[in-house]
Formats: sequence, C-alpha cells, structure tokens
Amino acid sequence: MKHFTIHCSLFTGKALCTLLFGVAVLLFFGLVYPHHLHYQEQYQLFLFDNSYVWEIVREPGGVADLLGRFCTQFFLFAWVGALMIALLLVAIQLLTLRLFEVHSSQFIVHSLYGLSFVPSFLLWLFLLDENALLGGVWAVLLTLLAVWAIVSVPKGWWRRILIVVAIPVLYWVALGGYHYYRYPSAVPTLLYAAWLSAIVLPIVARLLHRFQRSSQPSYLLLLASFALVAAVMGTVVWKNANLKAEKVMQYDFMASHQQWNRILATATAEKPNNQIGVTVQNLALAMHGQLADHLFDYNQNGIAGLLPEVQRDATSPMPTAEAFYQLGMISIAQRTVFEAQEAILDFQKSGRCYKRLAQTNLILGSYEVARKYLMALKKTLFYRQWADETLPLLGDEEAIAKHPEYGRLRQMLCHKNFYFGDHVTADMLESLFFSNTDNRVALEYLRAYYMLTGDRDRYAKLILHLQQQ
Repeated sequence: MKHFTIHCSLFTGKALCTLLFGVAVLLFFGLVYPHHLHYQEQYQLFLFDNSYVWEIVREPGGVADLLGRFCTQFFLFAWVGALMIALLLVAIQLLTLRLFEVHSSQFIVHSLYGLSFVPSFLLWLFLLDENALLGGVWAVLLTLLAVWAIVSVPKGWWRRILIVVAIPVLYWVALGGYHYYRYPSAVPTLLYAAWLSAIVLPIVARLLHRFQRSSQPSYLLLLASFALVAAVMGTVVWKNANLKAEKVMQYDFMASHQQWNRILATATAEKPNNQIGVTVQNLALAMHGQLADHLFDYNQNGIAGLLPEVQRDATSPMPTAEAFYQLGMISIAQRTVFEAQEAILDFQKSGRCYKRLAQTNLILGSYEVARKYLMALKKTLFYRQWADETLPLLGDEEAIAKHPEYGRLRQMLCHKNFYFGDHVTADMLESLFFSNTDNRVALEYLRAYYMLTGDRDRYAKLILHLQQQ
C-alpha cells in the first residue's frame, strides 16, 4: 500500500511538472511572443496542392518540413500557434522521459527528471529566433518517436532489422533537412543541441543506473530536479527573448491589418523609437488626417520616418509598401511587395504578399495577373474565402468602383509620369497631391514633409492654395 501511494505521488508530481511547463510555453508565445508567430505565418504560403506537397517531401527531411509548414499556417491565430508549440514541446519532454525510463531505475529517473525538459527548453530557446522554423521541432519529435519505437522492441534480430530500416527512412523523414532555419546555409546550433541532448541524456541515465545502489525514489527529489532545470533554463529563455523585435513585428502586423486606431493607441502609450514603428505610426496618423497637426507629438526620424528608403530584405519594406498603397502609389507598392517576397531567405512565397499583389493588380486593371495570385490563394486554408470573394471583381469595373477600398484607391491613382527613387521627395508628393486634390493622405504626407525639412516657403504656398480652393 505504501509503495502504491509513493507511485501515485510520483506520477502526480511528474504530471504537474509537465503541465506547468506546457502552460508556461503557451502563455509565453500567446502573451509575450504572439507577433513572432504572425511573422512566421506571413512568410510562407502553404498550399493544399499535390505538386506543392511533393516538392517538399521529396527532399531529405521533407516530412518534418511539411509538418512544420502545415502547423505554421495556423500561426495566423497567435493562441492557436502557441498551443501547437506547447503541445510539441510537451510531447518531446514526455518522449525524452520515456527513454529515461527504459532500463533505468526509478531512483535514477527521478533524480535526473528535470533533465528530461532540457531538449524542450533548448527548442524553446531555438524558437525565440524569428528565423527558426517549426520543421526543426518536428524533426526532433519524429527522431524521438523512431528511437522509442526501436527500444520498445526486445533485443534480437527484429530490433536489428528495425534499426537498418529506420536509418534511411529517418534520414528522409527528418534528419537531412535544410529547411529548419530560414538561412539555408546556416547551422542552427540550438536545434542540433536539442537533438543531441534528447538522445544522449537517456544514455547517461542508463550508464548511471549501473553504478546506482538501491534507493527509494523520492517525490521531493523529483520536484527539486525539475525546479533547478526550470529556473536555469527559464532564466536563459527570458533573457534571450527579443522583445524589441516583438514590438517591431507588432507595428508591422497592425499595419498589415490596417488597425489604425490600435496603432495610435499603442504609439500614444509607448512612443516607438524604431524605424518601422515610426513609419507605421505616421501612416496611422495620416489615415486619420492627423499627421501634420500631431507630427511632433510623437518620435520622428526625419523624412525617413515618412517613407523610408526601401531596403533589399523581406521585412522592412512591407510597412513602406503599405504607405505607398494607402497613398495611391499602387505600382510602387506592387514593386516593393514583389521584391520583398523575392528576398525571403528560404525562397518561400508569402500569403501576405500574394494577397497584396492580387489587390494591386486588380486596382491597376491587370486582371489575369491578379487571377494567378487569387487562384493560388484558393488552395490555402485561411485565404481561400477572401480569394473566392475577390475573384468576381475581376473585370467588373462597376463593382470595383463601388468597392470602399479598391474604388477609392483607383480614383487616387496618379497618371502623371514622374521619377521616383527609393526615397520620398517633395516633387513626388506634390505630383501625387496636385494630380488629385481629394487625396487627403498625400496632403498629410506633403505637409509633414515640409515641416520635417523646414521648407517654410513651400508650406506657406500650399496653405494658400488650400485656402483658395
């Protein structure tokens, strides 16, 4: 009876520790890191298409890569993504613990219990990097499943045959992948550390078992082991969390969803001091007709805070492209988004970019090009409905004219040819506004430009022009 009570107590303790770990992961990614999840989702385009699936799974490590991409599409909803990550890391911890328990005494298992969380903590640390991809986590999980299946078979010929079969299969499924990190040529050290620890730690437990003297497993020893690892690894995770990048991603996310009120509320509470934050803040002010009047109530970055020079990467051009789009500079917005998509480091396509490219081509009247992007989006899970609703607009000039967004932006199109580089100029904004004086967003940007450059003469002439209208 006493032995049974101890066993139940230990089982409850292990379940409680695992639950606490899972909840911690869920809350971290749901509350602290949600926009990192949104960031991951927007830089891939998962298609329910046979050719797309085959292109992925035919590569070494393709099955893990495919599973990672499939799960990442759900990161559009941060809490769903956080739950998926929590379940994956908990599964890896439980499998590591199960390998601990193979051929080891309960005393050794409970003495080293906290170490069963090390692979999951290392993967948590790996996922703090916005370039870390979920396929790497799936690769570790599939490897552990294969090892567990092998050690579950009694020693003998069947196990040897299983090992021979498992090695090439596992290489194809998980071990040989290069899509576990957004830089294909980079070596994700933390991922391989997690992989190695998940295999080596159970071997260490088995070796220690040979030198162990008989002893009763302890509930307190189990909790102390978990508390020590959780305190150390939790501190490391928190200190390595990139909260500055999270704030930048938050502004980019709000701009992509045109959450102007939320942007202003966030910027008012905590003035952004990074370029993307300032760009998005100024765009939100312009959309509310408040940019010129409240320009210096917020942090500014000179004229670079209006329309920053476009960089050749996948992230920083997107808020600038949103500003181009809302100004009515549709062709430039289209070029910027297209180049941003081509700059994605692991050569994937982007659901966010495909959607915007469909919109810009629709506004410009390039209906067949827009159809190409919309037909691709129809093969997705979460963009399909939007694509179905947008397809009937192609070629329907009357419907486009009545559309609250596309009709407005088509009217704002500047048909006058002028040179535009990768930075804002007074001549560009003047051409944009005076070609259509109903373009109030362009007016806000023009006034702000004069104020930031101190051009009082042009500002006075603009005000005089407005008064004479």
